[in-house]
Amino acid sequence: MSRTRRPAPRGRRPRQKASKGESYVGKRFEVEVGPVAHGGHVVARVPVGEDSRVVFVRHALPGEQVVLEITEGTAGDRFWRGDAVSVVSAGPERVVPACPYAGPGLCGGCDFQHVSLPAQRDLKATVLREQLVRLGGLSAEDPLVAGLVVEAVPGDVDGLRWRTRQRYATAPGGGRGMRRYRSHDVIPVDDCLIATEDAREPGAGTVVETVELGGAKHSFEVAADGFWQVHPGAPTALVSAVLAALEPAPGQTVLDLYAGVGLFSAFLADAVGPSGRVVAVEGDPTASALSVGNVPAAEVAAGDVGTVLGRLEEGPVDLVVLDPPREGARRAVVEAVVARTPQKVAYVACDPAALARDVSIFAELGYRLRSLRAFDLFPMTHHVEAVALLERSAA
Repeated sequence: MSRTRRPAPRGRRPRQKASKGESYVGKRFEVEVGPVAHGGHVVARVPVGEDSRVVFVRHALPGEQVVLEITEGTAGDRFWRGDAVSVVSAGPERVVPACPYAGPGLCGGCDFQHVSLPAQRDLKATVLREQLVRLGGLSAEDPLVAGLVVEAVPGDVDGLRWRTRQRYATAPGGGRGMRRYRSHDVIPVDDCLIATEDAREPGAGTVVETVELGGAKHSFEVAADGFWQVHPGAPTALVSAVLAALEPAPGQTVLDLYAGVGLFSAFLADAVGPSGRVVAVEGDPTASALSVGNVPAAEVAAGDVGTVLGRLEEGPVDLVVLDPPREGARRAVVEAVVARTPQKVAYVACDPAALARDVSIFAELGYRLRSLRAFDLFPMTHHVEAVALLERSAA
């Protein structure tokens, strides 16, 4: 469980860019909204003279009739961004947001507060399916794609109170707040409803996290400002899914890549036993150093995963865990993994597009997607976590 460079789910800030003609910011259009898109938006198309423009719209649902206001866009842009500022015809899955700070022009932390929880998971599954077909080269009729569902995970309260770590900005006047979507502006926030009431803010030092599964219990020292899954049910759900996919056995050799502080390594070491071998590779030096104490049974290598794989002793391994940051493992790492000829690779993904691209690369190199599970570890946001099993095809 690495991803030390991945921020907590938040609205992204816009990049400064040169003007491309007349600004359409503030203009309003009444439209029927189209399908959901990767990133927490739905797609609409608005008329512009004799042409039209695609708009990525927040706070709407597929099929709704809404009035949208353009929040980013000029005449020369290929697409615009907008908010649904009023709803003419609401979809059946629309609900009143629990949070008073969720909505157009307000906090950017949540994407789907206006959507019922089951429908949120359906939207996430739709995005994951679409990416696997469009970028991963899978068929929409493949049972792994067509039958995909996003599973609920114990530890939240109807999609709320799950963030065990929370970072606030300083609001005008000195209180705490959250940033507007794609903005530096801060909205005063008394209570973030997706955060637990005792959520800690990142700081100096370390904390201890404990995970128990199937009678095995491990504690992990984690940097207070380092990465650890924020949903309380996430570590158990992910470890369970990885172990079920790989089915590690005594005596096997396992590579745990982007290993973080050693979550997967600890349980893999239990499974392969003293006759087996676990090698944990992590790029963040602090997380890697902590994993030495967290998992004394593993061999720990610190450094860029691709670089470390290049210098590790050559030879086959039985199993691999990949838990890369948001951009995915990418071709160089995938090729280095395949060169070790593992029978099975468990890929833990936090971005559907990156997963799909890497699945496509694995397929080129003779590894096929054999199972796929998705988990709702970030309710009220568009983020979704997946665990994919890739197996080497028979020669």
